[in-house]
Amino acid sequence: MSELNFKQELVGCFGFPVAENPTQAMIESAFGAMNLDWRYLTLEVRPEGLQRAVEGARVFGFQGFNCTIPHKVEVIQYLDGLGESAELMGAVNCVVNREGRLIGENTDGKGFVSSLKEIEDPAGKSVVIFGAGGAARAIAVEMALSGATRLTIVNRSEDRGRELVDLLEGRVKERCPDLETDFVPWSGDYSVSDGTNIVINSTSIGLYPDVDARLNLDVNSLASDMIVADVIPNPPKTRLIRDAAERGCRVIDGLSMLVGQGVIGIEYWTGRTPDASVMRGGLEAVFGE
Repeated sequence: MSELNFKQELVGCFGFPVAENPTQAMIESAFGAMNLDWRYLTLEVRPEGLQRAVEGARVFGFQGFNCTIPHKVEVIQYLDGLGESAELMGAVNCVVNREGRLIGENTDGKGFVSSLKEIEDPAGKSVVIFGAGGAARAIAVEMALSGATRLTIVNRSEDRGRELVDLLEGRVKERCPDLETDFVPWSGDYSVSDGTNIVINSTSIGLYPDVDARLNLDVNSLASDMIVADVIPNPPKTRLIRDAAERGCRVIDGLSMLVGQGVIGIEYWTGRTPDASVMRGGLEAVFGE
């Protein structure tokens, strides 16, 4: 008789709000296919409770956890160290328990780039990114490291937007000398300039329940040879994705990025590579896709 073990390993997601986050459906589908008795808990953590939540993860022996809005930057002060990508970006979306030390990593940008590379190589491309928060920082850095040559950051807060540009012009450009960057204050409808190859929404505009929220973008400026991506996973077909598809653009929905970063996260936590198609299937099942 084999040894019985009734202890489940725990991972999860800390966010606020978090009820609309579908990551559990994807991660637990992968665990099932891998025959791992692990649990992924979707946990609502208010900003004032973040430190105690991290302490709780230590007490319960979590193997790691994801961080989503609004914790990706604030969580850093409560961790034991950062991986290279998280340290460079100043944002964490994936925490890994390494022999009792909680180390912050960032898989957002890598997940996005992996989904993009399924249809286009970012090398040499001109990119417009809406937003300057944790997801935007991760995507911008990884796009630069993947060879994108021009990044335009469009954001309402000038301070935050310029902070991201300063990061790109500083430490990132040391590694990517051909990179050109620009900041555009976001007021009114932004018009995408000719020559842009990729347009990315990294804001929360359109996230459930505000599914009809409109990105301040002149959709008539989208050309059919552009790729338009949205990081929002719920709903998968945001208004931006629908508008871009109607314009003939190739589109990348938020499920693609979510699966990409989820694969990397599971590899960090378990040391094993999951089946991405199983993970996508878990998400599609809950959305009726």
